[in-house]
Amino acid sequence: MRKGFLAIAAVGLLATGSMAACGDESGSGDQAGSERTPKIGVILPDSKSSARWEGADRKFLEEAFKAAGVQYDIQNAQGDKSQFSTIADQMITNGATALMIVNLDSGTGKAVLEKAKSQGVATIDYDRLTLGGNAEYYVSFDNEAVGKLQGEGLSKCLTDKAAKSPVVAYLNGSPTDNNATLFKNGYDSVLKPKFDSKEYVKGPDQAVPDWDNAQAGVIFEQMLTQTKGKIDGLLAANDGLGNAAISVLKKNKLNGKVPVTGQDATPQGLQNILAGDQCMTVYKAIKEEAKAASDLAIALAKGERKNTGQTVKDPESGKDVAAVLLTPKAIYKENVKDVIADGFVTKDEVCTGAYVKLCADAGIS
Repeated sequence: MRKGFLAIAAVGLLATGSMAACGDESGSGDQAGSERTPKIGVILPDSKSSARWEGADRKFLEEAFKAAGVQYDIQNAQGDKSQFSTIADQMITNGATALMIVNLDSGTGKAVLEKAKSQGVATIDYDRLTLGGNAEYYVSFDNEAVGKLQGEGLSKCLTDKAAKSPVVAYLNGSPTDNNATLFKNGYDSVLKPKFDSKEYVKGPDQAVPDWDNAQAGVIFEQMLTQTKGKIDGLLAANDGLGNAAISVLKKNKLNGKVPVTGQDATPQGLQNILAGDQCMTVYKAIKEEAKAASDLAIALAKGERKNTGQTVKDPESGKDVAAVLLTPKAIYKENVKDVIADGFVTKDEVCTGAYVKLCADAGIS
């Protein structure tokens, strides 16, 4: 069953009151009498694994912080764990009163969150839960639901192709990312019963370190060699991994014949869907995620706490973490237009060159 748009009952998340500080990416940690000036630090993970971090998250977070008139500093660790820690130290030293992180792995993230807490800095896990990290809030999507949509999508596309006993391979996300575990839990819940009943045949199943697209291409090429080209469906955990596999399929003249999943509704992923090379993607309205997180961050930076009405259990510490979890949406060729209509990507980004006609055929005007 496909889920509908965003069940965000972002319960009581709107920050109230006006901000005394002016918007500034590099402002200092000035003291306002005995009160600390509200200032938010955000650490993004990289720009290589997905276009979303710089193309969507940064933009939406900046817009929210500027609108609130709060000081902020958004930096990207570019996949470097040492740099991630250094950025966090700088933000804490420069007077951050709230710190929002997208961890590169739980070990690095936990050390950063513990240091922030020891300095009286409030913390938010954004998009990825830091296991054992004890952040005050976690803002993300229902990531098992994301994986379930992917599993259902691949099953639908295999049915459409009338595949008999199809061999299904997995290109999973990074083993250091708890989200990748949740995605896999979701798609396993759909596909494992089909493997158990022998309706589908389980093919190669590998994680891609650091969500690295280049490594994904190498891994998938090895999978094809290992199976002598007998892969009938690929559960790729995001659009970047999916596109890496599609490039390999094109070399082997198999693109369009092997359904490939994705996630993130990137322009490239949507183009691959329109071209028939990718079966589906999962749309996560990053603007809504960024709004929920920024509302919490602004409140925390001012020393306020909000009730989200939701929790998730940290599997490492066993603690319940206050959370906001949004609902993802499955995207197929017939509803690519919904992503554009929602303003997540523009028609100009998707409908270029050979895709102009494909967009028109898909009702994108």
